[in-house]
Amino acid sequence: MKNVQISQELFIRLVRLLVFEFDEDTDLIKKELEDKMEKLVRHEIYSKFKTAPTEEEKKKARQDYLDMVGMHRDFRW
Repeated sequence: MKNVQISQELFIRLVRLLVFEFDEDTDLIKKELEDKMEKLVRHEIYSKFKTAPTEEEKKKARQDYLDMVGMHRDFRW
């Protein structure tokens, strides 16, 4: 299993939430974790694009990545 890095600030907020049950930052924690998950998914798709064994798989992964980052079709090569 791979490791994932998070900011020290997010880590402290998670500790406060889970250990001390201090839940004033719940919405911020949720947003930061969602952002991190989105970045992980984008990285995974980009890695598939760079390491795809066939040209067809590479093209599909590239299109998936560009769709995910919101690149307009007119700006793609």
